[in-house]
Amino acid sequence: MKVPEIQLEIGKLVKQMREINDLAKKEVRSFTTDESTRYSALEADLDKREAELKEEQKRSADATARDARLAALEEHLSTAPAPVVRPTPGSHRAAPADADALRSEDPYRRLLAGLPKHLHTDEYRDAFSMALAGDYDGANKRADTLQVGLLTKGGYLQPSVEFLAEILKNVDNDVFVRRYARKFPLLKAESLGVPRLDTDIDDADWTSELLTGSQGDFTFGKRELRPHPMAKSVKVSKKLPQVSVIPIDQFVRERLQYKFGITDEKGFLTGTGVQQPLGVFTASANGISTSRDVSTDNTATEITADGLHEAKGAMKAGYWPQARWAFHRNAITKIRKLKDGQGQYLWVPGLNGGTPSMILDLPYDISEYVPNTFTTGLYVGALCAWPYYWIVDALDMTVQFVDQLYAATNQDGYIARREVDGMPVLEEAFVRVKLA
Repeated sequence: MKVPEIQLEIGKLVKQMREINDLAKKEVRSFTTDESTRYSALEADLDKREAELKEEQKRSADATARDARLAALEEHLSTAPAPVVRPTPGSHRAAPADADALRSEDPYRRLLAGLPKHLHTDEYRDAFSMALAGDYDGANKRADTLQVGLLTKGGYLQPSVEFLAEILKNVDNDVFVRRYARKFPLLKAESLGVPRLDTDIDDADWTSELLTGSQGDFTFGKRELRPHPMAKSVKVSKKLPQVSVIPIDQFVRERLQYKFGITDEKGFLTGTGVQQPLGVFTASANGISTSRDVSTDNTATEITADGLHEAKGAMKAGYWPQARWAFHRNAITKIRKLKDGQGQYLWVPGLNGGTPSMILDLPYDISEYVPNTFTTGLYVGALCAWPYYWIVDALDMTVQFVDQLYAATNQDGYIARREVDGMPVLEEAFVRVKLA
């Protein structure tokens, strides 16, 4: 589905949700059971459509890069020599075909040349189909002539290349702070010092021609960012890259990069500042003090429309062009139902290409790592002018491949490292949404 079509679907869903909510409000009652069920279904569909919209926009932007990469891979496959097959005791692998013949075939079929012969037989396909359908007795009978490695039965459980071309996994969580924060590379020094104006001079005095007015004094302080190391290691069987139909090395490196990004995000949002970044949801005199907490008009368990207006009003208007809300998806679900005193929804869906969804005329980001426990006195969101959150990188992520350290267990290792720090450097550019 294309972007305009998805945006049209989002508009229809929002209209239906508003009709249900307006009817209940007009009749001064809660949702009926049917209304609640329908509203929840519409909301789930809306979340799905918004995710589709984001994915489609990303897919469109990356199309050129993907096409170029696929073209390069196909060119490589069409000119590369035939794969070398190293037989193992008891294995039944197909002998490599003639290299010229392989190059003349579809490049993707060449990948099958080094796989066990039984993957190309009717016996395998029948047994594999039976296993998927739950008929294990029939599959075992059909598998009498099959074997994989040294196992004399159960060969039907090893699927073909087409079946394992992708890995089934949960959706990756979105990370966004690095996208908006200000980033500094630290090349030689151990830390980055940030001068801070703690006390400004008073306003100028109205006086006479010959007088100088009262004396004003500045007070300066300093913020210091010192990158902290983090690391992760992964061990992979030496055999796995040889038999896997996905590029294991690339997969491991991509997952390490993603997991380091998650650790970054948690630090930037909820980090304690002790051997890790100082997060915006951590009250600290070194970052954002409790003076930037706003709970006015919120209840002990809910965010209110007036409470969000209070939070926005607590930030100077000069920061608004750079400000973005940060909420957990549970908070967004609650906010979508809120209206202001004129009956206008606080949440405005982005229906035009390039226009984000808005809350009180400001865009928002959804993170799984924003606090979302709706209990008395806890944080449930924030309004952040992210350019005033600074990130320092002393060591870009490096991945070291180790092929000897785990030789005794027939494994290779990947050791990833990185050094990062981050903190809010100007607290008035942030407001935390707090429950009463």
